[in-house]
Amino acid sequence: MLLQNFLENSARRFPDKVALIHRGERLTYDAINRKANQVAALLRSQGIRRGDRVAVFLDNSAESVMSLFGILKADAVFLMLSPQLKAPKLAYILDNCGAKAFISDTGKLKHVPDVVPSAQALDAVILTDDRNKIDPGLHRNVIAWSETETLPDSQADIRNANIDVDLASIIYTSGSTGNPKGVMLTHLNMVSAATSITTYLENVPEDIVINVLPLSFDYGLYQALMTFKFGGTLVLEKSFVFPHEIVKRMSEERVTGFPGVPTIFAILLQMKDLKKYDLGSLRYITNTAAALPVTHIKQIRETFPQARLYSMYGLTECKRVSYLPPEELDRRPDSVGRGMPNEEVWIVDDRGDRLGPGAVGELVVRGSNVMKGYWGDPEATDRVLKPGPLPGERVLYTGDLFRMDEEGFIYFVGRKDDMIKTRGERVSPKEVENALYAAEGVAEAAVIPVPDELLGSAIKAYIVPKEGASLSDKQLFLHCKKMLEEFAIPKYFEFREALPKNASGKIDKLVLKAELAHKTQNS
Repeated sequence: MLLQNFLENSARRFPDKVALIHRGERLTYDAINRKANQVAALLRSQGIRRGDRVAVFLDNSAESVMSLFGILKADAVFLMLSPQLKAPKLAYILDNCGAKAFISDTGKLKHVPDVVPSAQALDAVILTDDRNKIDPGLHRNVIAWSETETLPDSQADIRNANIDVDLASIIYTSGSTGNPKGVMLTHLNMVSAATSITTYLENVPEDIVINVLPLSFDYGLYQALMTFKFGGTLVLEKSFVFPHEIVKRMSEERVTGFPGVPTIFAILLQMKDLKKYDLGSLRYITNTAAALPVTHIKQIRETFPQARLYSMYGLTECKRVSYLPPEELDRRPDSVGRGMPNEEVWIVDDRGDRLGPGAVGELVVRGSNVMKGYWGDPEATDRVLKPGPLPGERVLYTGDLFRMDEEGFIYFVGRKDDMIKTRGERVSPKEVENALYAAEGVAEAAVIPVPDELLGSAIKAYIVPKEGASLSDKQLFLHCKKMLEEFAIPKYFEFREALPKNASGKIDKLVLKAELAHKTQNS
Protein backbone atom coordinates (compact mmCIF):
# COMPACT_ATOMS: atom_id res chain seq x y z
CA MET A 1 0.00 0.00 0.00
CA LEU A 2 1.10 3.57 -0.72
CA LEU A 3 0.34 6.53 1.52
CA GLN A 4 -1.92 8.26 -1.03
CA ASN A 5 -4.13 5.16 -1.02
CA PHE A 6 -5.49 6.40 2.33
CA LEU A 7 -7.22 9.24 0.49
CA GLU A 8 -8.08 7.27 -2.64
CA ASN A 9 -9.67 4.37 -0.75
CA SER A 10 -11.77 6.68 1.43
CA ALA A 11 -12.83 8.67 -1.65
CA ARG A 12 -14.13 5.44 -3.17
CA ARG A 13 -15.91 4.37 0.01
CA PHE A 14 -17.23 7.76 1.15
CA PRO A 15 -17.10 10.15 -1.84
CA ASP A 16 -19.67 12.61 -0.46
CA LYS A 17 -18.59 12.47 3.18
CA VAL A 18 -17.02 15.57 4.72
CA ALA A 19 -13.33 14.76 5.07
CA LEU A 20 -11.95 18.14 6.07
CA ILE A 21 -13.35 21.13 7.96
CA HIS A 22 -11.23 24.29 7.87
CA ARG A 23 -12.16 27.95 8.28
CA GLY A 24 -15.83 27.24 7.69
CA GLU A 25 -15.15 25.23 4.54
CA ARG A 26 -16.36 21.63 4.43
CA LEU A 27 -14.63 19.51 1.79
CA THR A 28 -15.63 16.00 0.79
CA TYR A 29 -13.29 13.10 0.14
CA ASP A 30 -14.13 13.25 -3.56
CA ALA A 31 -13.32 16.97 -3.76
CA ILE A 32 -9.97 16.57 -2.02
CA ASN A 33 -9.04 13.56 -4.11
CA ARG A 34 -9.85 15.40 -7.34
CA LYS A 35 -7.83 18.44 -6.32
CA ALA A 36 -4.89 16.23 -5.29
CA ASN A 37 -5.04 14.67 -8.78
CA GLN A 38 -4.83 18.15 -10.28
CA VAL A 39 -1.86 19.06 -8.07
CA ALA A 40 -0.13 15.88 -9.23
CA ALA A 41 -0.83 16.78 -12.86
CA LEU A 42 0.56 20.28 -12.32
CA LEU A 43 3.73 18.97 -10.72
CA ARG A 44 4.31 16.50 -13.52
CA SER A 45 3.75 19.21 -16.10
CA GLN A 46 6.58 21.14 -14.43
CA GLY A 47 8.99 18.25 -14.78
CA ILE A 48 8.61 16.73 -11.31
CA ARG A 49 9.57 13.07 -11.56
CA ARG A 50 9.67 10.02 -9.36
CA GLY A 51 11.65 10.65 -6.16
CA ASP A 52 11.91 14.44 -6.58
CA ARG A 53 11.47 16.45 -3.39
CA VAL A 54 8.66 19.01 -3.13
CA ALA A 55 8.45 21.37 -0.16
CA VAL A 56 5.21 22.74 1.31
CA PHE A 57 5.64 26.00 3.26
CA LEU A 58 2.10 26.82 4.42
CA ASP A 59 0.01 27.16 7.55
CA ASN A 60 -2.39 24.32 8.29
CA SER A 61 -4.91 24.60 5.44
CA ALA A 62 -6.92 22.70 2.86
CA GLU A 63 -4.19 23.55 0.32
CA SER A 64 -1.49 22.00 2.49
CA VAL A 65 -3.45 18.74 2.77
CA MET A 66 -4.22 18.67 -0.97
CA SER A 67 -0.57 19.42 -1.71
CA LEU A 68 0.87 16.57 0.29
CA PHE A 69 -1.43 14.02 -1.35
CA GLY A 70 -0.83 15.56 -4.78
CA ILE A 71 2.92 15.26 -4.28
CA LEU A 72 2.52 11.60 -3.38
CA LYS A 73 0.32 10.98 -6.43
CA ALA A 74 3.12 12.48 -8.57
CA ASP A 75 5.49 9.82 -7.16
CA ALA A 76 7.44 12.61 -5.47
CA VAL A 77 8.58 13.08 -1.85
CA PHE A 78 6.85 15.69 0.31
CA LEU A 79 8.35 17.98 2.95
CA MET A 80 5.95 19.77 5.28
CA LEU A 81 7.97 22.74 6.51
CA SER A 82 7.09 24.85 9.51
CA PRO A 83 5.91 28.33 8.46
CA GLN A 84 7.88 29.61 11.45
CA LEU A 85 11.21 28.64 9.87
CA LYS A 86 13.66 31.50 9.51
CA ALA A 87 15.46 32.14 6.24
CA PRO A 88 18.82 30.46 7.03
CA LYS A 89 17.26 27.17 8.11
CA LEU A 90 14.71 27.17 5.28
CA ALA A 91 17.46 27.81 2.74
CA TYR A 92 19.57 25.04 4.22
CA ILE A 93 16.71 22.51 4.01
CA LEU A 94 15.81 23.34 0.41
CA ASP A 95 19.42 23.02 -0.72
CA ASN A 96 20.20 20.02 1.48
CA CYS A 97 17.45 17.87 -0.05
CA GLY A 98 17.63 19.49 -3.50
CA ALA A 99 13.94 20.43 -3.52
CA LYS A 100 12.63 20.71 -7.10
CA ALA A 101 9.36 22.48 -6.33
CA PHE A 102 8.09 24.76 -3.58
CA ILE A 103 4.46 25.39 -2.60
CA SER A 104 3.75 28.47 -0.48
CA ASP A 105 2.01 31.88 -0.49
CA THR A 106 3.29 35.43 -0.76
CA GLY A 107 2.54 36.15 2.90
CA LYS A 108 4.97 33.47 4.01
CA LEU A 109 7.62 34.49 1.50
CA LYS A 110 7.68 38.09 2.77
CA HIS A 111 9.45 36.82 5.87
CA VAL A 112 12.06 34.89 3.88
CA PRO A 113 12.49 37.11 0.81
CA ASP A 114 15.85 35.83 -0.43
CA VAL A 115 15.34 32.11 0.02
CA VAL A 116 13.50 31.21 -3.19
CA PRO A 117 15.81 33.14 -5.56
CA SER A 118 18.87 31.52 -3.99
CA ALA A 119 17.56 27.92 -3.85
CA GLN A 120 19.79 26.03 -6.26
CA ALA A 121 17.56 23.16 -7.39
CA LEU A 122 14.10 24.79 -7.54
CA ASP A 123 12.45 24.38 -10.94
CA ALA A 124 8.98 25.62 -9.96
CA VAL A 125 7.32 27.78 -7.31
CA ILE A 126 3.58 27.30 -6.82
CA LEU A 127 1.73 30.02 -4.89
CA THR A 128 -1.76 29.63 -3.48
CA ASP A 129 -2.58 33.37 -3.83
CA ASP A 130 -4.79 34.94 -6.47
CA ARG A 131 -2.82 35.37 -9.69
CA ASN A 132 -2.93 39.18 -9.51
CA LYS A 133 -1.10 39.14 -6.17
CA ILE A 134 1.83 37.10 -7.45
CA ASP A 135 5.15 38.72 -8.26
CA PRO A 136 6.46 37.00 -11.42
CA GLY A 137 9.94 38.24 -10.59
CA LEU A 138 10.14 35.93 -7.58
CA HIS A 139 11.42 33.03 -9.66
CA ARG A 140 11.88 32.14 -13.30
CA ASN A 141 8.91 29.76 -13.07
CA VAL A 142 6.12 31.02 -10.79
CA ILE A 143 2.75 29.26 -11.08
CA ALA A 144 -0.61 30.17 -9.55
CA TRP A 145 -2.53 27.49 -7.66
CA SER A 146 -5.55 28.36 -9.81
CA GLU A 147 -3.83 26.76 -12.79
CA THR A 148 -4.72 23.37 -11.33
CA GLU A 149 -8.36 24.06 -12.25
CA THR A 150 -7.61 23.55 -15.95
CA LEU A 151 -5.91 20.17 -15.39
CA PRO A 152 -7.40 16.65 -15.30
CA ASP A 153 -8.93 15.70 -11.97
CA SER A 154 -9.60 12.05 -12.75
CA GLN A 155 -7.88 9.21 -10.90
CA ALA A 156 -7.56 7.44 -14.25
CA ASP A 157 -4.92 9.97 -15.29
CA ILE A 158 -2.67 9.10 -12.33
CA ARG A 159 -0.28 6.19 -12.87
CA ASN A 160 2.05 5.50 -9.95
CA ALA A 161 5.46 3.91 -10.32
CA ASN A 162 6.40 3.94 -6.64
CA ILE A 163 6.34 0.87 -4.41
CA ASP A 164 6.15 0.86 -0.62
CA VAL A 165 9.92 0.91 -0.01
CA ASP A 166 10.23 4.22 -1.88
CA LEU A 167 10.47 7.50 0.00
CA ALA A 168 7.21 9.24 0.86
CA SER A 169 8.47 12.08 3.03
CA ILE A 170 11.47 13.78 4.58
CA ILE A 171 10.84 15.35 7.97
CA TYR A 172 13.52 17.71 9.20
CA THR A 173 14.12 17.55 12.90
CA SER A 174 16.26 19.94 14.92
CA GLY A 175 19.30 18.55 16.67
CA SER A 176 20.79 19.96 19.86
CA THR A 177 23.54 21.50 17.75
CA GLY A 178 24.22 22.11 14.09
CA ASN A 179 21.88 21.91 11.13
CA PRO A 180 18.60 19.97 11.12
CA LYS A 181 18.62 16.34 10.04
CA GLY A 182 16.28 15.03 7.35
CA VAL A 183 14.48 11.90 8.53
CA MET A 184 13.75 9.73 5.47
CA LEU A 185 10.43 7.88 5.72
CA THR A 186 9.21 5.37 3.16
CA HIS A 187 5.60 4.63 2.31
CA LEU A 188 6.02 1.39 4.27
CA ASN A 189 7.32 3.28 7.33
CA MET A 190 4.38 5.68 7.37
CA VAL A 191 1.65 3.20 6.47
CA SER A 192 2.93 0.82 9.16
CA ALA A 193 2.96 3.54 11.82
CA ALA A 194 -0.51 4.80 10.89
CA THR A 195 -1.92 1.26 10.88
CA SER A 196 -0.52 0.45 14.32
CA ILE A 197 -1.72 3.71 15.89
CA THR A 198 -5.26 3.56 14.47
CA THR A 199 -5.43 -0.05 15.66
CA TYR A 200 -4.81 0.72 19.32
CA LEU A 201 -6.92 3.90 19.19
CA GLU A 202 -9.73 1.77 17.73
CA ASN A 203 -10.54 4.44 15.14
CA VAL A 204 -13.73 4.12 13.08
CA PRO A 205 -15.19 6.18 10.20
CA GLU A 206 -17.49 7.94 12.66
CA ASP A 207 -14.52 9.54 14.45
CA ILE A 208 -14.10 13.31 14.15
CA VAL A 209 -10.56 14.39 14.99
CA ILE A 210 -9.49 17.95 15.71
CA ASN A 211 -5.91 18.91 14.93
CA VAL A 212 -4.36 22.11 16.32
CA LEU A 213 -0.80 20.90 15.79
CA PRO A 214 1.23 22.00 12.75
CA LEU A 215 1.35 19.57 9.83
CA SER A 216 5.12 20.14 9.85
CA PHE A 217 5.18 18.31 13.20
CA ASP A 218 4.84 14.57 12.63
CA TYR A 219 2.22 14.28 15.39
CA GLY A 220 0.07 16.84 13.56
CA LEU A 221 0.82 15.36 10.12
CA TYR A 222 -0.33 11.90 11.17
CA GLN A 223 -3.69 13.23 12.33
CA ALA A 224 -4.45 14.02 8.68
CA LEU A 225 -2.97 10.78 7.37
CA MET A 226 -4.69 8.55 9.90
CA THR A 227 -8.08 10.26 9.68
CA PHE A 228 -8.05 9.84 5.90
CA LYS A 229 -6.98 6.22 6.36
CA PHE A 230 -10.04 5.24 8.40
CA GLY A 231 -12.42 7.57 6.57
CA GLY A 232 -13.16 9.96 9.43
CA THR A 233 -13.48 13.75 9.49
CA LEU A 234 -10.57 16.07 10.27
CA VAL A 235 -11.23 19.46 11.86
CA LEU A 236 -8.06 21.33 10.94
CA GLU A 237 -7.06 24.40 12.94
CA LYS A 238 -4.05 26.67 12.56
CA SER A 239 -3.00 26.47 16.21
CA PHE A 240 -4.18 26.55 19.83
CA VAL A 241 -3.53 30.28 20.24
CA PHE A 242 -7.24 30.96 20.90
CA PRO A 243 -8.25 28.06 23.17
CA HIS A 244 -11.85 29.19 23.68
CA GLU A 245 -12.43 29.15 19.92
CA ILE A 246 -10.95 25.66 19.68
CA VAL A 247 -13.05 24.28 22.52
CA LYS A 248 -16.15 25.89 21.01
CA ARG A 249 -15.37 24.21 17.69
CA MET A 250 -14.91 20.87 19.44
CA SER A 251 -18.36 21.24 20.93
CA GLU A 252 -20.02 22.34 17.68
CA GLU A 253 -18.45 19.61 15.54
CA ARG A 254 -18.95 16.86 18.14
CA VAL A 255 -15.25 15.99 18.11
CA THR A 256 -14.37 12.47 19.26
CA GLY A 257 -10.55 12.61 19.16
CA PHE A 258 -8.26 15.29 20.61
CA PRO A 259 -4.47 14.96 20.20
CA GLY A 260 -2.37 17.36 22.24
CA VAL A 261 0.95 18.03 23.96
CA PRO A 262 1.56 18.95 27.63
CA THR A 263 1.60 22.70 27.01
CA ILE A 264 -1.83 22.52 25.35
CA PHE A 265 -3.29 20.53 28.22
CA ALA A 266 -1.77 22.95 30.76
CA ILE A 267 -3.65 25.80 29.05
CA LEU A 268 -6.84 23.76 28.74
CA LEU A 269 -6.88 22.85 32.42
CA GLN A 270 -6.61 26.53 33.40
CA MET A 271 -9.77 27.51 31.50
CA LYS A 272 -12.21 28.50 34.24
CA ASP A 273 -15.35 28.21 32.11
CA LEU A 274 -14.50 24.94 30.36
CA LYS A 275 -17.62 23.28 31.78
CA LYS A 276 -19.93 25.54 29.80
CA TYR A 277 -18.97 23.67 26.61
CA ASP A 278 -20.55 20.34 25.77
CA LEU A 279 -17.63 18.00 25.14
CA GLY A 280 -19.52 14.80 25.87
CA SER A 281 -18.72 13.42 22.40
CA LEU A 282 -15.00 13.23 23.18
CA ARG A 283 -14.02 9.55 23.02
CA TYR A 284 -10.25 9.72 23.37
CA ILE A 285 -7.40 12.11 24.17
CA THR A 286 -3.78 11.46 23.20
CA ASN A 287 -0.55 12.98 24.46
CA THR A 288 3.01 12.71 23.20
CA ALA A 289 6.07 14.96 22.52
CA ALA A 290 6.73 15.02 26.29
CA ALA A 291 5.30 13.08 29.20
CA LEU A 292 2.28 14.49 30.99
CA PRO A 293 2.84 15.33 34.65
CA VAL A 294 0.96 12.86 36.84
CA THR A 295 -1.07 15.72 38.34
CA HIS A 296 -2.26 16.74 34.87
CA ILE A 297 -3.23 13.16 34.04
CA LYS A 298 -5.50 13.16 37.10
CA GLN A 299 -7.04 16.52 36.17
CA ILE A 300 -7.69 15.52 32.56
CA ARG A 301 -9.45 12.35 33.64
CA GLU A 302 -11.58 14.27 36.11
CA THR A 303 -12.46 16.92 33.50
CA PHE A 304 -13.26 14.42 30.72
CA PRO A 305 -14.42 11.27 32.54
CA GLN A 306 -15.94 9.71 29.40
CA ALA A 307 -12.73 10.03 27.35
CA ARG A 308 -9.94 7.47 27.24
CA LEU A 309 -6.54 9.10 27.82
CA TYR A 310 -3.55 7.64 25.97
CA SER A 311 -0.08 8.53 27.21
CA MET A 312 2.34 7.84 24.36
CA TYR A 313 5.99 8.13 23.46
CA GLY A 314 7.60 8.51 20.07
CA LEU A 315 10.25 10.21 18.00
CA THR A 316 10.34 11.33 14.39
CA GLU A 317 12.72 8.54 13.41
CA CYS A 318 9.98 5.94 13.90
CA LYS A 319 6.88 8.08 14.53
CA ARG A 320 5.52 6.17 17.52
CA VAL A 321 7.15 3.75 19.94
CA SER A 322 4.67 3.01 22.69
CA TYR A 323 1.30 3.73 24.25
CA LEU A 324 -0.18 3.11 27.68
CA PRO A 325 -3.61 1.44 27.59
CA PRO A 326 -5.96 3.80 29.47
CA GLU A 327 -6.95 1.05 31.88
CA GLU A 328 -3.35 1.00 33.14
CA LEU A 329 -3.27 4.69 34.12
CA ASP A 330 -4.20 4.06 37.75
CA ARG A 331 -1.58 1.35 38.17
CA ARG A 332 1.32 3.09 36.40
CA PRO A 333 0.53 6.75 35.58
CA ASP A 334 4.21 7.58 34.99
CA SER A 335 4.67 4.90 32.31
CA VAL A 336 4.44 5.51 28.55
CA GLY A 337 3.29 1.94 28.02
CA ARG A 338 4.56 -0.90 25.89
CA GLY A 339 5.57 -1.13 22.25
CA MET A 340 2.67 -0.54 19.87
CA PRO A 341 1.31 -3.29 17.57
CA ASN A 342 3.80 -4.72 15.03
CA GLU A 343 6.83 -3.42 16.90
CA GLU A 344 9.44 -4.71 19.35
CA VAL A 345 11.28 -2.64 21.98
CA TRP A 346 14.00 -3.42 24.50
CA ILE A 347 16.64 -1.68 26.63
CA VAL A 348 20.42 -2.03 26.29
CA ASP A 349 23.57 -0.97 28.13
CA ASP A 350 26.50 0.91 26.58
CA ARG A 351 27.78 -2.32 25.01
CA GLY A 352 24.44 -3.09 23.36
CA ASP A 353 23.57 -5.97 25.71
CA ARG A 354 19.93 -6.31 26.74
CA LEU A 355 19.06 -5.26 30.26
CA GLY A 356 16.52 -6.77 32.61
CA PRO A 357 13.66 -5.17 34.56
CA GLY A 358 14.54 -2.10 36.60
CA ALA A 359 17.85 -1.33 34.90
CA VAL A 360 18.29 1.99 33.13
CA GLY A 361 19.60 1.95 29.57
CA GLU A 362 18.99 3.10 26.01
CA LEU A 363 15.70 2.18 24.34
CA VAL A 364 15.94 0.26 21.06
CA VAL A 365 13.09 -0.01 18.53
CA ARG A 366 12.59 -2.70 15.90
CA GLY A 367 9.81 -2.50 13.31
CA SER A 368 8.74 -1.52 9.82
CA ASN A 369 8.04 1.99 11.13
CA VAL A 370 11.75 2.68 11.66
CA MET A 371 13.13 5.31 9.26
CA LYS A 372 15.35 4.55 6.29
CA GLY A 373 17.99 6.97 7.58
CA TYR A 374 19.02 10.64 7.56
CA TRP A 375 19.09 12.32 4.16
CA GLY A 376 22.64 12.71 2.88
CA ASP A 377 24.19 11.86 6.27
CA PRO A 378 25.37 8.24 6.43
CA GLU A 379 27.52 8.88 9.49
CA ALA A 380 24.60 10.21 11.54
CA THR A 381 22.49 7.32 10.23
CA ASP A 382 25.04 4.74 11.36
CA ARG A 383 25.08 6.24 14.85
CA VAL A 384 21.39 5.47 15.41
CA LEU A 385 20.63 2.59 13.02
CA LYS A 386 22.67 -0.40 14.16
CA PRO A 387 22.65 -4.16 13.44
CA GLY A 388 19.59 -5.94 14.84
CA PRO A 389 18.95 -9.52 15.98
CA LEU A 390 18.49 -10.85 12.42
CA PRO A 391 21.23 -10.81 9.75
CA GLY A 392 21.08 -7.75 7.53
CA GLU A 393 18.53 -5.78 9.55
CA ARG A 394 19.06 -2.52 11.41
CA VAL A 395 17.23 -1.26 14.48
CA LEU A 396 16.84 2.22 15.96
CA TYR A 397 18.85 3.31 18.98
CA THR A 398 16.71 6.16 20.27
CA GLY A 399 19.23 8.02 22.43
CA ASP A 400 16.64 8.01 25.22
CA LEU A 401 17.16 6.40 28.61
CA PHE A 402 14.39 4.15 29.92
CA ARG A 403 13.73 1.43 32.44
CA MET A 404 11.31 -1.46 32.00
CA ASP A 405 9.24 -3.20 34.66
CA GLU A 406 8.55 -6.93 35.03
CA GLU A 407 5.50 -6.72 32.76
CA GLY A 408 7.29 -4.94 29.92
CA PHE A 409 5.99 -1.41 30.56
CA ILE A 410 8.59 1.28 29.93
CA TYR A 411 9.36 4.47 31.87
CA PHE A 412 11.17 7.47 30.42
CA VAL A 413 14.20 8.57 32.45
CA GLY A 414 15.77 11.20 30.19
CA ARG A 415 17.84 11.89 27.12
CA LYS A 416 21.35 10.50 27.15
CA ASP A 417 22.52 14.03 26.37
CA ASP A 418 19.91 15.73 28.61
CA MET A 419 20.84 14.30 31.99
CA ILE A 420 22.16 16.85 34.47
CA LYS A 421 25.34 15.88 36.33
CA THR A 422 25.36 17.63 39.68
CA ARG A 423 27.17 16.81 42.91
CA GLY A 424 28.43 13.66 41.23
CA GLU A 425 24.86 12.44 40.64
CA ARG A 426 22.86 12.15 37.41
CA VAL A 427 19.51 13.96 37.56
CA SER A 428 16.68 13.64 35.06
CA PRO A 429 15.12 17.04 34.24
CA LYS A 430 11.80 15.25 33.83
CA GLU A 431 11.87 14.06 37.44
CA VAL A 432 12.40 17.61 38.72
CA GLU A 433 9.77 19.04 36.36
CA ASN A 434 7.20 16.48 37.53
CA ALA A 435 7.86 17.52 41.12
CA LEU A 436 7.38 21.18 40.20
CA TYR A 437 4.13 20.47 38.33
CA ALA A 438 2.82 18.85 41.49
CA ALA A 439 3.18 22.18 43.34
CA GLU A 440 -0.01 24.17 43.65
CA GLY A 441 0.00 27.18 41.37
CA VAL A 442 2.51 25.92 38.76
CA ALA A 443 1.24 26.03 35.17
CA GLU A 444 4.47 25.26 33.31
CA ALA A 445 7.96 24.24 34.32
CA ALA A 446 11.28 23.66 32.57
CA VAL A 447 14.60 22.64 34.06
CA ILE A 448 18.09 23.16 32.61
CA PRO A 449 21.65 22.87 33.93
CA VAL A 450 23.65 25.95 34.96
CA PRO A 451 27.47 25.90 35.11
CA ASP A 452 28.64 25.81 38.74
CA GLU A 453 32.26 25.67 39.89
CA LEU A 454 31.41 23.73 43.04
CA LEU A 455 28.66 21.40 41.83
CA GLY A 456 29.74 20.90 38.21
CA SER A 457 26.22 21.90 37.19
CA ALA A 458 23.49 23.45 39.26
CA ILE A 459 19.81 23.05 38.43
CA LYS A 460 17.74 26.02 37.33
CA ALA A 461 13.95 25.92 37.11
CA TYR A 462 11.85 28.25 34.97
CA ILE A 463 8.29 28.60 36.24
CA VAL A 464 5.08 29.98 34.76
CA PRO A 465 2.56 30.48 37.59
CA LYS A 466 -1.12 29.81 37.07
CA GLU A 467 -3.31 32.87 36.73
CA GLY A 468 -3.75 34.52 40.11
CA ALA A 469 -1.20 32.28 41.84
CA SER A 470 1.47 33.74 44.10
CA LEU A 471 4.70 31.73 44.20
CA SER A 472 8.13 32.28 45.72
CA ASP A 473 11.55 30.62 45.58
CA LYS A 474 11.17 29.53 49.19
CA GLN A 475 7.77 27.91 48.60
CA LEU A 476 9.03 25.87 45.67
CA PHE A 477 12.28 24.96 47.41
CA LEU A 478 10.38 23.55 50.39
CA HIS A 479 7.98 21.75 48.07
CA CYS A 480 10.86 20.16 46.13
CA LYS A 481 12.59 19.22 49.37
CA LYS A 482 9.58 17.07 50.19
CA MET A 483 9.63 15.29 46.83
CA LEU A 484 13.23 15.14 45.64
CA GLU A 485 16.61 14.01 46.87
CA GLU A 486 18.74 16.93 48.00
CA PHE A 487 21.01 16.90 44.95
CA ALA A 488 17.96 17.14 42.62
CA ILE A 489 16.47 20.29 44.17
CA PRO A 490 16.85 23.35 41.90
CA LYS A 491 19.34 25.92 43.13
CA TYR A 492 17.73 28.72 41.09
CA PHE A 493 14.13 29.61 40.28
CA GLU A 494 13.03 32.13 37.65
CA PHE A 495 9.40 33.15 37.22
CA ARG A 496 8.08 34.12 33.79
CA GLU A 497 4.75 34.93 32.15
CA ALA A 498 5.50 32.43 29.36
CA LEU A 499 8.16 29.99 28.22
CA PRO A 500 9.50 29.79 24.64
CA LYS A 501 7.88 27.12 22.45
CA ASN A 502 9.06 25.49 19.26
CA ALA A 503 6.87 24.86 16.21
CA SER A 504 5.49 21.63 17.65
CA GLY A 505 4.32 23.35 20.83
CA LYS A 506 6.98 21.93 23.12
CA ILE A 507 8.88 24.10 25.59
CA ASP A 508 12.09 25.05 23.77
CA LYS A 509 14.92 24.46 26.24
CA LEU A 510 17.50 25.30 23.59
CA VAL A 511 16.27 28.90 23.67
CA LEU A 512 16.53 28.95 27.47
CA LYS A 513 20.06 27.55 27.32
CA ALA A 514 21.06 30.09 24.66
CA GLU A 515 19.68 32.95 26.78
CA LEU A 516 21.61 31.70 29.78
CA ALA A 517 24.84 31.37 27.79
CA HIS A 518 24.42 34.92 26.48
CA LYS A 519 23.92 36.31 29.98
CA THR A 520 26.95 34.39 31.26
CA GLN A 521 29.18 35.75 28.49
CA ASN A 522 28.08 39.32 29.18
CA SER A 523 28.26 39.19 32.95
